[in-house]
Order: sequence, then structure tokens, then C-alpha cells
Amino acid sequence: MKNIIYPGTFDPITNGHLDIAERAATLFDQVMIVIANNPRKNSLFTIDERIDLIKDSTSHLNNVIVHTTESLIVNFARDNNSVALIRGLRSISDFEYEFQMALMNRSLAPEISTLFMMPDEKYMHLNSTVVKEIAALGGDMSTYVPEVVYTALKSKLSK
Repeated sequence: MKNIIYPGTFDPITNGHLDIAERAATLFDQVMIVIANNPRKNSLFTIDERIDLIKDSTSHLNNVIVHTTESLIVNFARDNNSVALIRGLRSISDFEYEFQMALMNRSLAPEISTLFMMPDEKYMHLNSTVVKEIAALGGDMSTYVPEVVYTALKSKLSK
């Protein structure tokens, strides 16, 4: 069985993330979306909220599961019999950072590959930070996030 890890903070999951998860689900037996639990980051959504949002957003994909970890992602991948990590690339600046991370991960766990995937071009400008800023300023982000995330953002930011 070929398992792949799709790590990130997913605060919140966007349609760009979902596009990559959907395509990865056609290539691998199992896709594990792994939320990196970094207590030093100031997240809008709690870990439990992000888990629920991702599960709801990927419920149409029968081979996608959601986990969290506070450990190194390559250790999580090794412990969960995954062959690779998948990372989304939107721009050259993403590549620079992701390339360094891929080399470090290969150094730590040479048996775990890193694959890069670009989202559909209509999502190339998306990231969770921009989506949260648009939502906080009252902008319409309904085309950028799954409906469940749109509702959660509106609810969270209206408080």
C-alpha cells in the first residue's frame, strides 16, 4: 500500500489545498493530511476545528484521513509507513523554502521522498493567511474555500 503524507497547518484548508489532496488521492492508496501542531503559531482555528473542517472538506474522498503531530514530519511518515510527503508549490518563493525542507527531510529520512505538486492555476494565489485577511475585512472568499470553511470563517470572525 502506497501512503503519502500531506503536511501543513491548514489554518484553514483552502480550495488550493483541496485540489492537491484530491489529485494525490488518485495517485496513492492513502493520503494522510497531517496538521502540524505548532503551539508557537497563532492560529485562528483550534486543532480540533481544523480536523473537523478538513474531514468535512474531504468527506468525498474515501482514501483521505486526517492526523495531527507535534513531531518531525519525517518521523511521523516513517512511523505511519508512508513512502513520501507531498507539498504544494504556488510560486518560486515557495520552491526555495520547500526545496530546503525537502533536502533536510531527505537528510533525516532518505527513504521518504518529497513530491511537489502545483494547484490548479485558479488557486495559485491562495494561501490560508490571505483567505483569513479577506474574511476579516469582510471580503467574499466563497470561491477560495470549501463551503464548510466559508461558514466557519464567517462565524469565527463575526464574534
